[in-house]
Amino acid sequence: MLREHSTSERGPAQPGPSAAEFPCLGLGVGLRTQHFHYLMHHDDPMVDWFEIISENFIDNHGYARHVLDRLRCQCPIVMHGVSMNIGSTDPLDFEYLGKLKALAEAIQPQWISDHLCWTGVAGVNSHDLLPMPLTEESLCHVARRVERVQDYLGRPLVLENPSTYLQYQHSTLTEWDYLAELVTRTGCKLLLDVNNVYVTCFNHGEDPEHYIRQLPHDSIVQIHLAGPSDHGDILIDTHDGPVPTRVWELYRLAQRLTGGVSTLLEWDARIPPYPELVAEVRKARSVMAGILPECEATAAGSGLPVSNPLVS
Repeated sequence: MLREHSTSERGPAQPGPSAAEFPCLGLGVGLRTQHFHYLMHHDDPMVDWFEIISENFIDNHGYARHVLDRLRCQCPIVMHGVSMNIGSTDPLDFEYLGKLKALAEAIQPQWISDHLCWTGVAGVNSHDLLPMPLTEESLCHVARRVERVQDYLGRPLVLENPSTYLQYQHSTLTEWDYLAELVTRTGCKLLLDVNNVYVTCFNHGEDPEHYIRQLPHDSIVQIHLAGPSDHGDILIDTHDGPVPTRVWELYRLAQRLTGGVSTLLEWDARIPPYPELVAEVRKARSVMAGILPECEATAAGSGLPVSNPLVS
């Protein structure tokens, strides 16, 4: 599939890893404890790869690590973190980064990702993915920290766009321009969460297709899919249901623009049996063939539990 480039002008990105270092892994799902029993009793994982929440496996040498060690012999693994706190004014936590690096050396993931956000300040972890002020000052601060993390880990960092529910009045950049400039300055890569684009743009009255078209598509190495919940005038990124039609539409656009990158389905609350989870991510093949599932976001007020992906 040919890559379609954005019409917006970007400066040349810094030299980075070749495409072979960020291969298209195919279709994957997040590794969750609810599916350990199934995976340990079936030889075929039915997906091409798994993504783990890094924090769930740091200093973990119990049964979860046993499951992971078995699966990484069968298919690729990607590490996805929620505590790097890359946007905070706190000093980088090199104790955490040391453990992250040790885990990566042990399991040899395809890449390491986290979020463009801050998760705490003054040493307090909020256990949430908090939005960045989109300013030049913030951009310079984050770029310096990304470079230090990449130097320490010895590999490019992959950063995800989070869902947001508020905007700073003094922001001067769009989120897509912020991400594009961060890539140019640091050579980092992007994890495009199309569900988060949908949630963010719905909440702020923006065009999600325009958002995706403005990104540096050659720097996107992975896509996240998920299902949000609909609260009427706001969408919440709950990961608690099937992927809605609008997110599938954005996924198809993103895959055409990137030329095809690794796809990962996140499902963190009301988690279905493993075969149903696999069936959901496999819909991606039909979507790329032009067949879109008809599905709306989960309705709020249905009594369904909401889970924070930070503790999944």
